[in-house]
Amino acid sequence: MNKKTTPWNPPVADSMSSAVEASMYNSIQAILRQAASSCNKGMLRWTLHKKVETHPSNSVSLVRVLVKELEKVERLDYKMHVIPLLHTLNYVIIQSSHIPCNLFQRVYECFKRLLTLPEPYCTIALRYMRGIKMEQITPAPSPTITSSTGALYQRRVIAEQSLRNIHFPHQEKVFVFADPAVFSGSLWQAVRADLVLAGPQSDTLARRVLLHTLQAGLGKACHGPILTQALEDLGEDVEKYFQEVVLAVEQSIENGEAGRDQYLTRLQHIYRDIPTSANQDPKACGSLSNTPLPSPEIHFHLWTNEEELWNELVNFTLNVSTSERNSMYQEEEEEDVSKRVSLLSVDSGIEKDLSDMEEREQRNPFTRSRSPCFRGRMKPEDKMALVQENIKGPTCSTPLPKEEGNHTARIVMMGDDRVLGRLAKAYHSIRKREAKHLILTKRVNLQIYYIPVTDEPIVNSPESTSQVGDRLSLASFLGRVDPWYESNINSLGAMIPKLAGTQSRHSRSSEPNHFLVDVLSYYLRCGLQPVHFTLYSVKISVSGQTGSPVNEVFVSHLDAEFPEFKTLRENLKQERSSLRRTRKTHGTCGAVVSMNYTKVSLSKQEVVQGMSVMTCGVVISAISPNETEGLDSLTVHFDSTNPRCCTEIRTQNIKIRILEDKTFTVCLDKDGRRKYTHVQSIEISPCLDPGYCLQTSSKFSVGEEREAGLSKYMCKILPLPINTFAGINH
Repeated sequence: MNKKTTPWNPPVADSMSSAVEASMYNSIQAILRQAASSCNKGMLRWTLHKKVETHPSNSVSLVRVLVKELEKVERLDYKMHVIPLLHTLNYVIIQSSHIPCNLFQRVYECFKRLLTLPEPYCTIALRYMRGIKMEQITPAPSPTITSSTGALYQRRVIAEQSLRNIHFPHQEKVFVFADPAVFSGSLWQAVRADLVLAGPQSDTLARRVLLHTLQAGLGKACHGPILTQALEDLGEDVEKYFQEVVLAVEQSIENGEAGRDQYLTRLQHIYRDIPTSANQDPKACGSLSNTPLPSPEIHFHLWTNEEELWNELVNFTLNVSTSERNSMYQEEEEEDVSKRVSLLSVDSGIEKDLSDMEEREQRNPFTRSRSPCFRGRMKPEDKMALVQENIKGPTCSTPLPKEEGNHTARIVMMGDDRVLGRLAKAYHSIRKREAKHLILTKRVNLQIYYIPVTDEPIVNSPESTSQVGDRLSLASFLGRVDPWYESNINSLGAMIPKLAGTQSRHSRSSEPNHFLVDVLSYYLRCGLQPVHFTLYSVKISVSGQTGSPVNEVFVSHLDAEFPEFKTLRENLKQERSSLRRTRKTHGTCGAVVSMNYTKVSLSKQEVVQGMSVMTCGVVISAISPNETEGLDSLTVHFDSTNPRCCTEIRTQNIKIRILEDKTFTVCLDKDGRRKYTHVQSIEISPCLDPGYCLQTSSKFSVGEEREAGLSKYMCKILPLPINTFAGINH
């Protein structure tokens, strides 16, 4: 009699893991599939991250799938998939606290092999590889043990939420500026409601950091639910443990492999102490708790005042400078307390110690004062003096750190080409002020982001997979050079204007939509590769105006229009005139203008040419329809009803002057708020960096002649850097 055989069934955990990996694999393939639209790719990416955030245990399966896909891309040379996979993988690693040590090492080796790829892949891989190295606990206690420092998560939350501590004082601030020309009252309120969410309090954030770091370092030896309850029971006492964990992580990063055992021992001590203080059992082991990465604190502004950007940067600089000085005084006071305890223990020097402490308190004016900040109107020179005074501070034994740009201000512009034109003008003004007083850039690193939104009807564009309007030429260019920007950011251009109507159909008590703030958070954290747009300065000579010409700046477009031929030009835009119409209007097809320009050639040699043309309008564009042509030249097109008079040239410098007793109108960056009338001539050239101009124009003494030579190593042209996920791939 044959024995009845029972089919072998794999363990339940293994089968569940395989099913999760299969689901993750299908999601990744849907994102990478070329046939999928850009809007769908962005939504699929967001859905994937939400799955991991809701079910943290799935992060290990997702990391395995992403590493396998990156290894396959490396073998098959599918470079178009590298950027989405790199950013998605790193974002999961920051959020997760459940990744085994051997998987961390596999990710590190994968990133290391990507260093052989060209720009921008190697740059992004190197940045993420350094983060993985900081996250790893090496040598690992065991390859399969889930153990990491949790440093990426901890540093990210501390910086974005400005959690006060003396061990990692880096701060970041996010400022979103929306163009009032695009954002109506209802749309502005709807976007503001979605972005400025009521975030958790600082003590809640401290508990979240503690929970994530202890779980990342101790793995399953840490009972998540018990630790969560114990942290809540501690109340304000959680601050002491938060500072201890921050110190432990920063010392672990500094000590490297030599401090691994000490770091784990320190975490175990903190973990045992917290439940004990809260009357919980510290020996229990069990499941891990979810610690989603909170969105950064966002300051949303309707950009009505040009000076508002400058004021916010100055306020941020004042606050971080004050915080740094307070932290240094706090360190000195801690040392004094330690010294006092030591002196009291031997019962000597008490009076001297007390006098030292009183002298210290008198020397520190910040112990009882609030951070200086201004909201009203102040003269620019007064603001500069205030910032300089605060950064230098009173005389003290400890100087401020000399590291430049150790804090980050993330500026997000929301609008169309017009808002970037206003940004170009404000950015040039900031650089001009900084050239004379290098203050903000010594303290703050400025990062610029752009989310395209327009109030125009959306039309399909053959150059881009998304829908773009006439005023979204810069966004269209960014989408062409960076498909991942196209998928995640350009796709918002059609969605954001619908928010006002969507929110009005729901009750005010409903939960805010987290999609927009999640996408913005992803962009801020992963979009670190800039595309540099050349700024152009234009000197505008106005009829009847005495003195120097008006100096302006533009980044995308300049439009010159002749009032007498406005109707003729509008008809020309709608349809080309017939041969009969051309002959009839040949004598009056426009105004006569002369121009001198530098011809752009492949040899890069400058050839100055001059000519006169008859035109009814001039369109000057700094955005090339072909991303391979770069952003270092202008396309100048002269409109005319006569096809033989339609001229198009490529140049970097051009001067246009009307020869007749007429004037024309100039509009910058398609913005009606930046329009000049009664113009006689314009002179356009690449905008020089104010710092370079100051170096070359200053008169140096004999001892400073060597510094004068630094100008030849400086970049002459001032670019406007807009962050994307990949930058321009040459």
